[in-house]
Amino acid sequence: MHHTDQFTEIASFTIKRRSCLNPNGELLTERDVQPDMPRWIAIYKGMLLTRLFEQKAVRLQRTGRLGIFATAFGQEAITVTLGHTMEKEDLLCPYYRDTGALLQRGVTMDELLLYWGGDERGSLFHNDSDDFPIAIMVASQCLHAAGVAKAFQLRRQQRAVIASCGDGATSRGDFYEALNLAGVWQLPLVFVINNNQWAISVPLEQQTAARTLAQKALAAEVSCEQVDGNDCMAIYYAIREALDKARNNGGPTLIEALTYRVHEHSTADSPEYYRNDEQQRVAKRALTLDPVRRLSRFLRSQRQWNDCLENQWLRTCRIFIEKAVTRYLSVSADTPESIFRYNYASWPEVLVAQVAELNDDDQSNA
Repeated sequence: MHHTDQFTEIASFTIKRRSCLNPNGELLTERDVQPDMPRWIAIYKGMLLTRLFEQKAVRLQRTGRLGIFATAFGQEAITVTLGHTMEKEDLLCPYYRDTGALLQRGVTMDELLLYWGGDERGSLFHNDSDDFPIAIMVASQCLHAAGVAKAFQLRRQQRAVIASCGDGATSRGDFYEALNLAGVWQLPLVFVINNNQWAISVPLEQQTAARTLAQKALAAEVSCEQVDGNDCMAIYYAIREALDKARNNGGPTLIEALTYRVHEHSTADSPEYYRNDEQQRVAKRALTLDPVRRLSRFLRSQRQWNDCLENQWLRTCRIFIEKAVTRYLSVSADTPESIFRYNYASWPEVLVAQVAELNDDDQSNA
């Protein structure tokens, strides 16, 4: 007797990709963006400020006045729009490429320089928010975000959390565990993935066999979409809708923002050692998708921006940055025991002994 297997489709999925502006700065949507013109100008100014600040930070690192730095060059649309779109009551769990978001959230440039200069006082943001400090450990902030989102849910607070991370983080266990919890508990949590297609020296195709990073949310029953990561309008609408949904008990969302890392991962590496000739050509072509140039073209086409306004804003940015650098360079070095200060509410005995020994050595070397 022959048996014939019977298969029934029990689930099927589609990954949608959102775009609003093409690389020439022309609208692809029927949305009326005119009422939001001040918003697009604010985001554009935020991207310019972030780019200039990061260029200065790299120069400080190259001259030995900063420990290390990771820029978001060419990826400013993601980080700036993310910070711009959040409400003050929301909470951000950022990663190391979120300078633009943190500036939008009110973190000062000198705080950021202190952080990258190796001074933990740079993590003590004075922006009157509950935002977490920058996470260097890849994907660790995703679990922190899930915990905070659960707390908001238990307290019945109408607040949302954003966990921001790169594509490399989506290969980590912490990411999958946080995503699973977000789906099971329907947390007010939004994952924003900066898919710049490189995890330090490892290209995306060697990180995952998945065709999109958005689809990783499907197994956790989390809403997901892919957006053009160089298109600030697409990013803004996607994040705004996800945050509104999260605050109103609609559950979590994962947003994959697709872009490209044109430069090095950080000031500690050089892509010429790990990118082949074709990958170098792809990086050069990615420059033509620059989000700053794209939004500039749109604003100028709408007669909302011109060279005079651009030069005025660039001068203002440079003044802001130079004042912040002066403040940063004038800060006295912290005490050696600061390396222990933020680990525990009260030190265990073993650390008390180590701190005493460190202080004794410091005094004897004085």
